Amino acid sequence: MNTTLISASALAARQDEPSLVIVDCRHDLMNLDAGRDGYAVGHLPNAVFADMESALSGAKRGADGVFRGRHPLPERADLIETLRSWGVDDASQVVAYDAHGGMFAARLWWLLRWVGHPAVAVLDGGLAAWQALALPLTNAVPARPRGSIRERAPLARTVSAGEVLANIGTGERTVIDARAPDRFRGEHESIDPVGGHIPGARNRFFKDNLQADGRFKSAEQLKGDFAALVGDAATAVMQCGSGVTACHNLLALEVAGMPGAALYPGSWSEWCADPSRPVATGGV
Repeated sequence: MNTTLISASALAARQDEPSLVIVDCRHDLMNLDAGRDGYAVGHLPNAVFADMESALSGAKRGADGVFRGRHPLPERADLIETLRSWGVDDASQVVAYDAHGGMFAARLWWLLRWVGHPAVAVLDGGLAAWQALALPLTNAVPARPRGSIRERAPLARTVSAGEVLANIGTGERTVIDARAPDRFRGEHESIDPVGGHIPGARNRFFKDNLQADGRFKSAEQLKGDFAALVGDAATAVMQCGSGVTACHNLLALEVAGMPGAALYPGSWSEWCADPSRPVATGGV
């Protein structure tokens, strides 16, 4: 069972396993058709496509009309239905990949853990690592039999905006923001409607988890990096712009052998939508 990362060579060796489900998670925040268009041009053999906006996210507003962020978590029942439509069973080994250093694939990794499925990994190095080995791509869409995955006890934790707000006063949790440093400081507002960060948060840009070739750093390197920010991972909260790239830091922590951190799903997009919540700028 692979539960964090899998190499391109290891994935290629398992291509014929009937329990293997490969999911293409390519996406572009500025061009919402880019992922699906890329999948149509060429994807890993037998891979299905996961749309970030519909399959991996839920309604932006709750039943009470309150904005929940740009990429709120899907309803668990909806996610289970999506996974079954891809052919995922309780015994499936799921592998997620993208072309962006794992920033979107990590979201699916986290979501599967959230519904209690441990056998999920991200393709280390993504599409580029696959192509570097001259492995084939296809434009054929697989016809997989319907899966029967069941929801089980979650392997991942979340915190609410209220809990994050309370933490500003107590400081019991370490909040880590995965956005680029300029966005964290409040200097880049093309994506964020309000610039800045949650008071007391620290910055760990998700790309800092990667080597120059797009693969994850070693467990030892990641542990050293995060140890400078997080004492006990079980008291840490990962967030970002909308709860997507925060999952990259959560994956990196698992690779580092530092499990237990929680996700703030609404992240900055939810936080800054309420003007009563405090905002900090600068730093890093």
